Amino acid sequence: MLEKIIAVKKKLSPGLRQVISNTVWLFADKILKIGLSLLVGVWVIRYLGPTQFGTLTYALTFVSMFDAIASLGGLGTIVVRDIARDPACKDESLGTAFILQLVGGSLTLLVAVGASILINHQECLTHWLVGILAAGNLFNAFNTIDFWFQSEVKSKYTVFAKNSAYVFMCAVRVVLIQLKAQLIIFAWARLVEMALGGLALVFAYRIQGNYIQAWQVSWQRTKELLQESWPLVLSGVAVYVYTNIDQLMLGSMLADQKSELGFYAAAVKVSTVFDFLPLALAASTFAKLTQSKEKSYEDYLDKVQIYFDISTLMWLAVALPVSILSPYIIRTLYGHNFLASIPLLSLYAWSQFGTNLGVARTTFLAIEGKLHYSLIFSYSGALLNIVLNYFLIPIQGAMGATMATIITYFLVIILINLFIKDVKIVGTMIWRSLNLFQAALRIRSLVE
Repeated sequence: MLEKIIAVKKKLSPGLRQVISNTVWLFADKILKIGLSLLVGVWVIRYLGPTQFGTLTYALTFVSMFDAIASLGGLGTIVVRDIARDPACKDESLGTAFILQLVGGSLTLLVAVGASILINHQECLTHWLVGILAAGNLFNAFNTIDFWFQSEVKSKYTVFAKNSAYVFMCAVRVVLIQLKAQLIIFAWARLVEMALGGLALVFAYRIQGNYIQAWQVSWQRTKELLQESWPLVLSGVAVYVYTNIDQLMLGSMLADQKSELGFYAAAVKVSTVFDFLPLALAASTFAKLTQSKEKSYEDYLDKVQIYFDISTLMWLAVALPVSILSPYIIRTLYGHNFLASIPLLSLYAWSQFGTNLGVARTTFLAIEGKLHYSLIFSYSGALLNIVLNYFLIPIQGAMGATMATIITYFLVIILINLFIKDVKIVGTMIWRSLNLFQAALRIRSLVE
């Protein structure tokens, strides 16, 4: 068996081997986090119970509404692309991106707290939770370092850095459970984790012989990044709406039934555990696909098709077993207090095609310089999801939110591509990938 693996490895090009190695590291990172999440994260949820977990979820969802401002949408995608094309722009791009994200994080903190006070004026605990969680966005500016590691296809250093903070804080959470800590303490723990993660990235960057002191801030580069990223900021807000508005609307429309949000959030948490797969694949292939386009457009399109094939197969490989085994998963992880999550998980698991194919489409649009279409897709999905949730939540509660999510993803991620000329090729690639036999043959061709 080992000899076969070595033989296959020798057939692969150096670039493809680097992509696979990088993807394996990202997978290992997420597998470790999944393991700890099953041991510690689920323990925290069981400790808090449906109502307190629903309250914490509402605060997290509320803060995430402003994440697009903190991160300037998909700024990382732009910076990674530019450094991959021209490594000489590294210090200027990273320094400018860091300042932009630091300013964005500060604005997020102010806006999130202000909005929480206006909307939830009688919920003091919610205000504190929102403020503490939003402060974590200040440390997200250090994720700029990860942009460089992605451009170099060296994500293993990011894995070491972030996991060191994550593992330590998991141990802290276990101690908090034993001490029967209050809900707000768990919010503080999340803030400390983000701060430690940022410091760990700085250390990893230094080990590679780089210095953040060498970063430069350029007004011209600032204008370039803002000019290209503003559609991603607006798109990010819209993406939040049609991916998270269900939880926010559940928490607001059923304010006196936070447990309903707790049941729904528990199902979503399990279903999205494997969201790292398309993200890791995108992080590992983006730079190589960008370089491939410069060499041969025909070969590049063939590789993009295989990229969509892999994304589709990853969706089915997760959705099918999770849906079938949902009763056993919920009982084992959360216990009898969360039995209402079983039918939600069984259906919601299938909605993850939206993440897999959505990430693949965004990657393609970024390489093609057509990210403005993301704005069209996102706002169409946002508007549709709000309307669907508005009508379905009062009737079906959490199940209505699940149905709204699946309908929205199908229309905005798959169907809409076929009606826009410039992105019709994306729709074609998605439909081709649904022919699983042909998709498997194309993937197999990579190693032959």
